[in-house]
Amino acid sequence: MRRRLLPLLILALGVAVFLALRATRPEPEGAAPGERRWRVETLEATLAEHAPRLTLYGEITAPEAVTVSAPLTARLAERPVRDGQRVAEGELLLALDQADVAPVVARAEARVADLQAQLEAERVGHASDRDALARERELLDNARRRLARIRSLASRDLAASADLDDARDALARARVTVAAREGRIAEHPARLARLEAGLAEARAGLAEARRDAARARVSAPFDGVVGEVSAAPGERVVEGAELLSLYPRDGLELRALVPAPYLAELQAALAEGRRPIAIGEDARFALTGFSGRSEPGGTQAILRLLDGGEALRPGSLVDVRLRRPPVADSLAVPASALYGEGDLYLRDADGRMRRVAVTRHGPVPGPDGDSWVLVSGEALADGQSVIVTHLPNALEGLRVEAADGAAP
Repeated sequence: MRRRLLPLLILALGVAVFLALRATRPEPEGAAPGERRWRVETLEATLAEHAPRLTLYGEITAPEAVTVSAPLTARLAERPVRDGQRVAEGELLLALDQADVAPVVARAEARVADLQAQLEAERVGHASDRDALARERELLDNARRRLARIRSLASRDLAASADLDDARDALARARVTVAAREGRIAEHPARLARLEAGLAEARAGLAEARRDAARARVSAPFDGVVGEVSAAPGERVVEGAELLSLYPRDGLELRALVPAPYLAELQAALAEGRRPIAIGEDARFALTGFSGRSEPGGTQAILRLLDGGEALRPGSLVDVRLRRPPVADSLAVPASALYGEGDLYLRDADGRMRRVAVTRHGPVPGPDGDSWVLVSGEALADGQSVIVTHLPNALEGLRVEAADGAAP
């Protein structure tokens, strides 16, 4: 019986001790709930004048390029240059065969000489006609007097009727001869004018032939680069055929489309005498103007190459960063600092987020080499702590603390 009661007593004693300990334990102090703080990186605002950048994409052109065409049909005798070769001013580009050029000039010279001879013959003939007219008029007067004598004799039956007829025929022939001579003399100015006009035309043809002969040998008019070559030595080319092109190395331009929202400020800069600079991978360009026609997406800007760009050729596609007019009292911030179209947050003296509205002006180079965003706003001031960490739950009054190593 005792053996059965002993385990029960031990169990009851353990339960009693547990209850006593539980009843006498100290009550823990309750922890008051605390407000969470979000760790963010900040940037100390320093307002200054900054120039935003505008990325442009365009094509290299050579507006001062010249195309050499064949002045006449001939064989291409020389072409010592090749496509893409750099040439100096005065260097020979091509030459046509003189065996094809010389006869053209000779024919033009012969035409001029022939018309000069005809003109001189006309002048001599006119002088001869005037002398002949004087003699023929004397013969006409003699024929009139002879007819008068024959009539007088015939009226007295001293001359035969046949003699009277002969005298009348002689007078008629004299009159025809004088009329023909007078008509030829009257036509002299017209013949002279026609020959002089022909001579002027022939001289113009000779000038063209000599001009074409001079153009049969083409030298570089400036230091430049040979463009596309379209004919080989020995090939027979027709008049007007394009043989090669040449463009000046310092005359390259970039044509790039500028969106309409940026057009007014860039035109204003040009009107003030400023030339915004655009930087490419290895070249610098200066904005010099805009195309006379607009396109649906904007207007073509004309940017002239200043330096660099040794590998650039007409037709090359390049992208550049155009330095837009500067913005006073502006601040460059990382893109992560911005929310929506134009909001960023400051960390106030109480460690809370305060939203301010800003205006975006475009990208600018950041200190780390990345692209930052240039902003400005009336609420911005020097020394403010701008939050650059992008918080998905950002809202006005959210408690934040600056992370160690944050940007000043």
